[in-house]
Amino acid sequence: MPKVDLTQLPTFQGADAAAAYGGDLGAYLGRAISGAMGLAHLGANVETLMPGASSSHRHWHDRTDEIVVVLSGTLVLVEEDGAVEMGVGEIAVFPAGVENGHCLQNRSSDAASFLVVGSRDDADRCHYSDLDLVLHPDGSLTRKDGSAPST
Repeated sequence: MPKVDLTQLPTFQGADAAAAYGGDLGAYLGRAISGAMGLAHLGANVETLMPGASSSHRHWHDRTDEIVVVLSGTLVLVEEDGAVEMGVGEIAVFPAGVENGHCLQNRSSDAASFLVVGSRDDADRCHYSDLDLVLHPDGSLTRKDGSAPST
């Protein structure tokens, strides 16, 4: 059935792949639409950030396009050019290969939610701008020069 009831989707929580090197991201709750609904070429999640939480460490993808739509509350988009507040209905886009590390932060006192949609590419690498880390398709992390990271 094409209509999705978010309340019926399994939830996920946890840190991004760089948390051991960049620190805790705070409390959030995610619902994986694509995984639950069988989408193979498109990733889609609804994520809720609690006050003080961040969506990830600043990152960019070399082969994955991303689009973010704020669904509730107020979030702060942090990217190479600084930080900008985003409210309900506002959209940010991140084309694959553009070295603009980004993340969303909830600097408010209320929970805030967003929809994130991205293309899926099995060869995609995620680059963590502030951490000198690259997440490879096999799940391994290296420094930008290919060496092993140390905590």
